[in-house]
Amino acid sequence: MTQSHCRRFRRLNGSRRDLLQAAACGFGSVAASFLMNQTLAGNEAEKTRNGELGSKPTHFPPKAMSVIFLYMDGGVSQVDSFDPKPRLNEEHGKPFPTKIEPTQFNNIGNTLASPWKFQQYGQSGIPVSDLFPETAKHVDDMAVIRSMTSGFPEHTNANYFLHTGSGLQGRPSMGAWFGYGLGTECEDLPHFVVLNGGLIPPGGLDNFGSGFLPASYQGSVFGLGDSPVSDIKPRESSAQLQRHKLALIRKLDLATAEQYGHDDQIESAIVNYELAAKMQLAVPDLMDLSGETRETQEMYGMFDEFPSTQSFGRECLLARRLVERGVRFIELTCPGGNGDRWDQHSNLVDGHTKNAKSVDKPISGLLTDLKQRGLLQSTLVVWSGEFGRTPFAQGSDGRDHNQYGFSMWMAGGGIKGGTIYGATDEFGYKAVENKAEIHDLHATMLHLMGMDHERMTYRFGGRDMRLTDVHGVVLKDVLS
Repeated sequence: MTQSHCRRFRRLNGSRRDLLQAAACGFGSVAASFLMNQTLAGNEAEKTRNGELGSKPTHFPPKAMSVIFLYMDGGVSQVDSFDPKPRLNEEHGKPFPTKIEPTQFNNIGNTLASPWKFQQYGQSGIPVSDLFPETAKHVDDMAVIRSMTSGFPEHTNANYFLHTGSGLQGRPSMGAWFGYGLGTECEDLPHFVVLNGGLIPPGGLDNFGSGFLPASYQGSVFGLGDSPVSDIKPRESSAQLQRHKLALIRKLDLATAEQYGHDDQIESAIVNYELAAKMQLAVPDLMDLSGETRETQEMYGMFDEFPSTQSFGRECLLARRLVERGVRFIELTCPGGNGDRWDQHSNLVDGHTKNAKSVDKPISGLLTDLKQRGLLQSTLVVWSGEFGRTPFAQGSDGRDHNQYGFSMWMAGGGIKGGTIYGATDEFGYKAVENKAEIHDLHATMLHLMGMDHERMTYRFGGRDMRLTDVHGVVLKDVLS
């Protein structure tokens, strides 16, 4: 008599033992044992499952272990911040004397000099505008890149390009790539954390997504309030009830894996469940600043009279605490209390002044604190927007988008402080010396973390994909 089978039966490839090994030996056991206060010592197989937990070997010794990305949403004006242009003072109010490239908007005005004065700071004498008097104190730890360019003049595509190396939606964020390539040294927090000050950039959460990488690499967005992450507080009435739910999830995952074999989505879901359980204890501890001295909090601007300074100060302090806990990549977004990003198509003075006041003291506090604690040498701090602004006015008192040349800076792990790299023309309009691209920035960041950007690949769609695509060179002149 012929034995019949369920129509959903699917023959397994290999033995059941092979399946269980490939599917990670546990299916949520870390979460359950963690909640039951069982020891994790000796569970090395679980820590390195699929290479997603634990640190991974680098291509060469790294200079930095973590990245803090200070994202200046909207596009800071380079000629009003880190790239002084005396020629603009001479031509102020006159028609712009050179060719004007297509702009985002057509309301093109005359040449517009910077409303702010520049002063030289530090032993290096790097000039910085009066917008950033506190950040300027740290120029001897910075490499200011004045020749950065972008391929896109519009916020959404430029944000995708800055964050993912592609102007199109759906590619993995650089934070996801860093986690994929380097793993994590933190067992109870995500490797990639976005501290949301109130302004999610144009393009939305895809700026922080995992794209074609496994979902466990996507960014986790933390708010600044009492509930920084949804459902961080258990809804169950007892720990035992939650353990039973996790056991059920583990059983269902096992049944699915037995039926369909190894699957990246299932494995990522398992990793995320386990991490979520650990975060229920780790996140409240992270967000509790009661152990920080008043002096430290004042250094970050957390008692400033300007609410947005307080907000960004909290972000910067949390970034330092995340670095201390081994989180690999932390991105900070701009505070939402100012009413606008760094996107002053009009009211340049009012908008840039408020935005600078929000971030200047907190960034200075962050750099000071990292240095005092011996963390700056192993932490790469990156400050940038998606593009710059035009040296001519939009209307009479604003600046339009400018992707042809803008300024950003890096400090910390492996950076040659007191350095100026590249230059724009005499108007600050276009990069003319050592022109740099976003791919070069990504290649340099990966290099400082011990990774060769050409060798860090992921097979997808029939080709080996990478953050820098087929581009990118390491900016060796900014390296120590």
